[in-house]
Amino acid sequence: MEKSSMNNDQLEKLLKTVSGKLGVPPSELRQALESGKLDGAVKNMGETEKKKLQSIMGNKAKMEKLMESPQAKALYEKLTGKNPQ
Repeated sequence: MEKSSMNNDQLEKLLKTVSGKLGVPPSELRQALESGKLDGAVKNMGETEKKKLQSIMGNKAKMEKLMESPQAKALYEKLTGKNPQ
């Protein structure tokens, strides 16, 4: 089975894209993801986006599906240095 991983350029592009959507600097988003504290990162989100995020985070099946994506696994591994189980 081929291991899916994200290189630094891809990670930076992803962080830049997501941070632009959230209205926070990429470095702040990275720090929030690494620390597991996303409150600060989502403070500038619009109400519609916050509701979508809450809907996903409040639904175990949606979260599991999201976390099983190759992109989420690669991002987790890049940020934590650990391979997700």
